[in-house]
Amino acid sequence: MTPPEAPEDGNNQPRVKPPAASVCAPKTLTVLQNRADFLQAARSKRQGTASMMVQARKRGTDEAPGIRVGFTCSKKVGNAVARNRAKRRLREAARAVLSVQGRAGWDYVLIGRAEVTAARPFDALKDDLRYALRKLHGGK
Repeated sequence: MTPPEAPEDGNNQPRVKPPAASVCAPKTLTVLQNRADFLQAARSKRQGTASMMVQARKRGTDEAPGIRVGFTCSKKVGNAVARNRAKRRLREAARAVLSVQGRAGWDYVLIGRAEVTAARPFDALKDDLRYALRKLHGGK
């Protein structure tokens, strides 16, 4: 079964459908999946904020290009529902912030905090990530 097409837009020509998803993201994010990548990030720089811990590692020139990001939440965050909610919120914050302020050639791991990541207002969550990036990259 194929997904439904995007609805016709009154501004477009008849029978021409706009794309269902935005294709104008400044930088694409690749998701970390290998345990070794998470462990390398854990041995590198880290910055804590009120709602998350951010680990960052500059990759070597021989490794994959672009921005890579990973997400994790321990069982301290709560049951599976709470952990998944926290990770979804971290993914959306990363998509909004890292695609603009992240640096190519870096790995980032966002770690959720118990009872805070899922409950913090989303704008504050994004501000926390921006703050962590400024600190990790030497800004003020």
